[in-house]
Amino acid sequence: MLVARAVSQSATDPLSGLQVTDAPVPDPPPGWALVRVVSSSLNMHDLWTLRGVGHPADQLPRTLGCDAAGYGPDGSRVVVYPVIASPDRGFGDETLDPQRALLSERHDGAFAEYLVVPERNLVPLPNELSFDEAACLPVAWGTAYRMLFTQANVRAGDRVLVQGAGGGVASAAIKLALAAGATVYATSRSPEKLAVAETWGARGIASGGRLPEKVDVVVETVGEATWSHSLKCLRPGGTVVIAGATSGVNPPADLGRVFYQQQRILGSTGCTLIEMQRMLRMVIATGVRPVIDHTLPLSEIHKGFQLMIDGDITGKVVIHPNPEGETA
Repeated sequence: MLVARAVSQSATDPLSGLQVTDAPVPDPPPGWALVRVVSSSLNMHDLWTLRGVGHPADQLPRTLGCDAAGYGPDGSRVVVYPVIASPDRGFGDETLDPQRALLSERHDGAFAEYLVVPERNLVPLPNELSFDEAACLPVAWGTAYRMLFTQANVRAGDRVLVQGAGGGVASAAIKLALAAGATVYATSRSPEKLAVAETWGARGIASGGRLPEKVDVVVETVGEATWSHSLKCLRPGGTVVIAGATSGVNPPADLGRVFYQQQRILGSTGCTLIEMQRMLRMVIATGVRPVIDHTLPLSEIHKGFQLMIDGDITGKVVIHPNPEGETA
């Protein structure tokens, strides 16, 4: 079968370590299941692995890909919950398991024709969703769902600022917050991305620009470049929830503002299996759907990564491991 693997790492030339090659079909161990992958999607996590961030070199080579939708061993349509962990070790929350691993970290990932995962990670795929749509949801939309509704407790009528419109998690947060009845502001340096966010119902604001009101919640995945703006836009007692820092992890803390305004800063990582199931139900109930920017065969996955590196995407890049197979 065809797979896309990280075989080396480079901070300056990450794609030099990405190899599309043949590999044997994996044999699932007891308690695991074989999935025939129809669709998968790119995430920043894949690019960080190629850059050598957060992924030890001694774990290479590794088949990349955190998201997958396809057919389970009984032929049923499934979407894969991407966190391999024990809720017992996390006090009931897989994301708090100190031994947790996102798919493609310690186990080969979804950029392959076949994938093996624990049986508990197979989630029935509702008929209302296509394989391509489903493959965009687990990491980005699961992360956004947990940020908004578990960590920040967003409710109808809340005011939400999403920094960096256009990224997978940011796009998901905009759509989910709007679907929940929140007023959403979205920032970007790109007028084109702001225009797209406004077609979804958000109000576009140039990066660093002044908002017409303070917000209750800031969704932060950018980090250093937007941190000061995030704190200044937040009302007293409001919440910044952060699940990434693509522009840097050490911004000025501005602790005076944080304690005097009694602002809350919450970290968030991924989602639990239950949260993913709830997210899927919300998507079906509201009709909200992920934005797919490009679809590519696995053989052209380098093009998808280059689009991500250049920032020329709004939404997700979907990968089809078997270009002759079903992609509906």
